[in-house]
Amino acid sequence: MEALRTPETGCPWDLEQTFATIAPYTIEEAYEVADAIERGDMAALEEELGDLLLQVVYHAQMAREDGRFGFDSVVDGICQKMIRRHPHVFGDAAERAAVDLDGLWERLKGQEKARKQTSGVSRGVLEGVPRALPALVRAIKLQDKAARVGFDWPSMEPVFEKIREETAELEHAVSHENPNREKIAEEFGDLLFVLANLGRHLHIDPEDALRRANAKFVRRFEEIERMLAARGKTPEGSDLEEMDRLWDEVKRREETRGS
Repeated sequence: MEALRTPETGCPWDLEQTFATIAPYTIEEAYEVADAIERGDMAALEEELGDLLLQVVYHAQMAREDGRFGFDSVVDGICQKMIRRHPHVFGDAAERAAVDLDGLWERLKGQEKARKQTSGVSRGVLEGVPRALPALVRAIKLQDKAARVGFDWPSMEPVFEKIREETAELEHAVSHENPNREKIAEEFGDLLFVLANLGRHLHIDPEDALRRANAKFVRRFEEIERMLAARGKTPEGSDLEEMDRLWDEVKRREETRGS
C-alpha cells in the first residue's frame, strides 16, 4: 500500500483517494464478509477477509502519511482494549476471581467513557453510534443507549400501542386529499423506528429478520417463475391473480414441509 501511495511511482487512482472516498469501499467489504458467512462459503470468506483487511491497511497508510497514526498503533490499540475489557482472562488470579461477568463489557465501556469525560472529552448519551451504519442497525444501537439511562418502555405492550399509533398516522398522511410526500416519508420512518424497537424488546435483530424475509421472498418468487415456466408462461405473461394463487401454493408447500 505504501508503494501504491508513493508519488510519481505509485498508482494514480490510489494516490487520489482520501478517507472519505475509501469509506464506502470499507462498508461494502464488510457486507461482503457477512454475505460469505451467510452463504457458508469459506473460500469466499477467506478472500473477503483479505479485502476487508486491505481497507484497514489503506486507512492506516493514509493516516501515517499525515503523521497521525500507523497500522502498528491500530493493532496495538485494539490489543490493549481487548486486554483491558477482559480482566477475567488477562488479569491476575485475584482480578479473575473478583470479576462479575454479567454486563462486564458494558460496564468497562462505561468506565472508559467516564474517564474520557473527566479528561475533558464530554460526549452525549447517543454519541459514538456511527451515522454510516445501516439505518435499522443504528436504530437498535440508539435505542439501546437510551434504554441504559432509563429511556425505554417497561414492556412490549406500549410498543405495540405505539405501532398502532404510528400506523394510523401513516395511514392518515397517505389518505390526505393533498398528500405531502415528505410527511409520508417521515411517518413511514417513525413506524420503522418503532418496529425496530419491538425487535429489540423481542431480542430479534431487525436487520437479520429483514434479510431472512428477503431471502424467503426470492425463494418463493423464483418457485413461481418455475411453475409458470412449466406452463409455458413468464411473469410478464401472467397476471396478479394467477401469481397470487401460485404464491399461496408455494407457501402451503413450505408450511407443510416445515410441519
